[in-house]
Amino acid sequence: MRGAIPGLTTPDYALNTPAPLPPPGEPIALTPDTTAAIPGMPAPNPPYRLDSGDRVRVTVFGQDNLSRLYTVDGSGSVSLALAGPVRARGLTTFELAASITNQLKGKYIKDPKVAVEVEGYRPFFILGEVRKPGQFPYVNGGMTVEAAVAIAEGYTERANKRMVRLTRKFGGVMSTVMVPTDYPMQPGDTNYVLERFF
Repeated sequence: MRGAIPGLTTPDYALNTPAPLPPPGEPIALTPDTTAAIPGMPAPNPPYRLDSGDRVRVTVFGQDNLSRLYTVDGSGSVSLALAGPVRARGLTTFELAASITNQLKGKYIKDPKVAVEVEGYRPFFILGEVRKPGQFPYVNGGMTVEAAVAIAEGYTERANKRMVRLTRKFGGVMSTVMVPTDYPMQPGDTNYVLERFF
């Protein structure tokens, strides 16, 4: 597509004009007219990837001593009794299940069958022009920036209610964009509601 920047496609929005990168550190506007296609920033609904603070339920079929709830620790790993630390950060639940299977296979269990599901998501943050800024538990099921604002008890009188500055970690890189309030959120996102200009 004309004007697209490699590294991201955002199918929900049409690209009508070229979208030049701003100076380093400056957010990029994501609007119906411009795609915020920057390296490292995913499309609105990428596969969910685990990180520190997520809680996962690991089921190793036939191995009750290994099947339990684990928290992804600060180093981005889960520690299983037999397998030891298994890296989880940046992986999907399917990829983590495959990693655990590989760790157990041959050494401890002949043919392990492993399933992983997210039991609890890491929190999100909302700051700036909201009535109750802070950290809140992520609610699964299509949560948007607008829902995050509602959890923070709504906007202040000075808030810009059209666009929000969103920071998200993707592929180990923090990316910041300006997004509309119907933009889908992920656990770990930081939303900053800016003051509007009169």
